[in-house]
Amino acid sequence: MVMLKLDQCKPLISGVYKVQKHHTGRFGMKKAFLVVIAGLFLVTGGPAFAAEKAPQKVVDLANSSLVKLGSDPVIVQAVKQENSKGKTLAQIQEMDKKWMATAGIDDLMKAIMDSDCGKHIRNFQKSEPYYAEIFVMDNQGANVAMTDKTSDYWQGDEAKFKESYKGGAGAVHIGDVKFDDSTQSYLVQVSVPVKDGDKAIGAITIGVDVDKLK
Repeated sequence: MVMLKLDQCKPLISGVYKVQKHHTGRFGMKKAFLVVIAGLFLVTGGPAFAAEKAPQKVVDLANSSLVKLGSDPVIVQAVKQENSKGKTLAQIQEMDKKWMATAGIDDLMKAIMDSDCGKHIRNFQKSEPYYAEIFVMDNQGANVAMTDKTSDYWQGDEAKFKESYKGGAGAVHIGDVKFDDSTQSYLVQVSVPVKDGDKAIGAITIGVDVDKLK
């Protein structure tokens, strides 16, 4: 959700008085305020007051089918292998900078998408029309596999990873409904822990298209 600071709102507020001044009698202050509301929608891409919570059908899907992905043998093995490489956080963050500065898909991204785990989650993605994207993360939030290029390589500072990995405890995390520019659809990101026994060793995020989920 995008919230506006007061100084960002000043041009819109000022516009109310300009509109009211030039349209007294036929436009009025009440309608002028509608200009501000419309402006807020344009600036924020939606309501500036509260995010839309995930519908119950997404919550049900998350706690039934999607949480089971965390114990899928192919995914568990891929995460264990990535964790065993012993990458430092500094190395991951350096890779993250290069990732975000790269236009298109480079060799690392292609390898992550075309790995055995990448192909495996792509097959799962194709099983239902509402799976918009899937990506798997290691125990630091770095990408292990993905169906589509993500905006960054490291998710370790984001709620999708922190709330699903939960320091090794693991939990289901369900985000708010957000408009996704790349798919031009409204998605909810559901994140579940990848578990080796009772311990979380990584996480998976699944983008669910709420309009396609019946």
